[in-house]
Amino acid sequence: MRKFIPMFPLQMVVFPGEDLNLHIFEPRYRQLIGDCETEGISFGIPAFINGKVSEIGTEISLISIEKRYPGGEMDIRTRAAGVFRIHRFYRQTPEKLYPGAETDPLDLDLDEDESVNEQILDLTRDLFQVLGIRKNLPETAENFLTYQIAHHVGFSIEQEYELLLLRNAIERQELMLLHLERVIPMAREMENLRKRAQMNGHFKNVIPPDLKNL
Repeated sequence: MRKFIPMFPLQMVVFPGEDLNLHIFEPRYRQLIGDCETEGISFGIPAFINGKVSEIGTEISLISIEKRYPGGEMDIRTRAAGVFRIHRFYRQTPEKLYPGAETDPLDLDLDEDESVNEQILDLTRDLFQVLGIRKNLPETAENFLTYQIAHHVGFSIEQEYELLLLRNAIERQELMLLHLERVIPMAREMENLRKRAQMNGHFKNVIPPDLKNL
């Protein structure tokens, strides 16, 4: 069912289920958050990519206003819910400072294959180990969704948006697997290059080859 919601375009992709903390300082978005607080409404975050507002965005619920500053700025906690398609975008909502849009909600398939997600988690652990990243990952794939690691596996914003576009669970898993299988060898090579660069100028204990059989 089509509905009108306030819009908060940002240069980022927000995934369903994601907790997002924001510092709000622009007057138009301070007004937006104020309306969300007083009227109990949600707002949308469409990614702003290459100078354009993306067609697909994520609906966001205000959880709490954690801090208010004397100048009107605020720190807020939010949580992403569903995904929508923008039917018509308005740079300014009537009688408001902030943008808005007529949106259509999109159905999402969240039934991801647990065994495939185990592979994805194993590959992500490998990637983190290569890069020296210390970040806790779920021990098992139970109740795990690929969205949960999408910001941490080296996607560009365009790749993150591509993942958001995929409403089919299997397609999201395939995209994540292909990305990890491609990026891990690249990360290993970059790490080897870094180690070799660090050795320049050092005394190297190199064992010469055995030339007897030449």
